[in-house]
Amino acid sequence: MLLGIVLAIIAGALVSLQTIFNNKVNERTGSWATTTLVLGTGFLASLLGSLIFEGKNTFTLQYMQLWYWFSGMIGVGVVFCLVQGMKRLGPTYAISIVLTAQLGTALLWDSLGWLGLEKIPFTFNKLIGVLVIIGGILVFKLGQGRTKEQQKNITPVPDSLEG
Repeated sequence: MLLGIVLAIIAGALVSLQTIFNNKVNERTGSWATTTLVLGTGFLASLLGSLIFEGKNTFTLQYMQLWYWFSGMIGVGVVFCLVQGMKRLGPTYAISIVLTAQLGTALLWDSLGWLGLEKIPFTFNKLIGVLVIIGGILVFKLGQGRTKEQQKNITPVPDSLEG
């Protein structure tokens, strides 16, 4: 269990770090080019790692449900939406909303047992936990407005991406 906790903490830190890097890349290019770069370099890194650690088992893809093949397309949405969210909200606010949405969605999927997950009973304690996090985001956002200097550092979004 301890290893799982440590790995989850590392993953959270890496998601935040990647999002900041993505935002910096996006300052020099468009959101689609950023998404292509992020997922393309990720593909190369994961392919290399898989070949090193799993060898020929890398290409053993049997017994997989058809819809799991669409995971990479979901990744496109993740990267694109994160980049756009950071442009509009800044990194801390955007990431806190993303993580809360991730937790709330995971609670829903677990509680309903969708896509082959083991059904875990829904409790109001779990709902209260998510609501407390949402309350924390509101306190964070409403309790401390952005300074004019911070507002200048957020990249404006072209009208063609508004909507």
